Amino acid sequence: MRAETMSESEKTHFGYQQVDQQDKAGLVAGVFDSVASRYDLMNDLMSGGIHRVWKRFTIEVSAVRPGQRVLDIAGGTGDLAMKFSDLVGSDGEVVLADINDSMLRVGRDKLLNRGYAANIEYVQADAEALPFPDEHFDVISIAFGLRNVTQKERALESMLRVLKPGGRLLILEFSKPGNPLLSRAYDTYSFNVLPTLGRLVAGDSDSYRYLAESIRMHPDQETLRGMMEEAGFTRCEFYNMTGGIVALHRGFKP
Repeated sequence: MRAETMSESEKTHFGYQQVDQQDKAGLVAGVFDSVASRYDLMNDLMSGGIHRVWKRFTIEVSAVRPGQRVLDIAGGTGDLAMKFSDLVGSDGEVVLADINDSMLRVGRDKLLNRGYAANIEYVQADAEALPFPDEHFDVISIAFGLRNVTQKERALESMLRVLKPGGRLLILEFSKPGNPLLSRAYDTYSFNVLPTLGRLVAGDSDSYRYLAESIRMHPDQETLRGMMEEAGFTRCEFYNMTGGIVALHRGFKP
């Protein structure tokens, strides 16, 4: 009986599947290896371009200033890192981090092609064990990445460790719509349209079915705020966007 309990505790979700915790990172890596080359195009198609509005609001709420250090976790193809780079200027520093090598390479190539080089560093890193000194960053962002992390509590603690006192964490993530009609329409779109788009544009419907499932398994707005507070963040709050389909959470290191 004891062995069964231990085995059960080592399980986690990969979409709607139950998998061993040690296997999840590899499964998620397979998803993003598959979609990396068409990631930006699919983001535009899936959201009708509104993901740019969500990210613009995140930049505004971040209140990043010249000379600051910013860590963008699960930074993917670099949309946020590019804006942060403009804001921190030549005296600041932006680290674009992603656990997935394929996404990191796509992001690096995109930013280098657009002339971003001087103040951006690229690091392959696991959010659960960030390879940075204590109290190093003024701002940390993670956009559409936390739901793919195996142990979210451990990742939040790692982010808190590398933030300076008074520094802030911003989590932009799909969440739970408050309106039942919107929720049903969103489910229909997610589980019918998204996999079809994935098949037609990226040649991969399974990865986009996983992405839809992972959104449903992610903690809702209040639960995530509670997780941030439990990890040690203060003044935690969230902003719903597009009816709660997406939420931006913000918390501060005391």
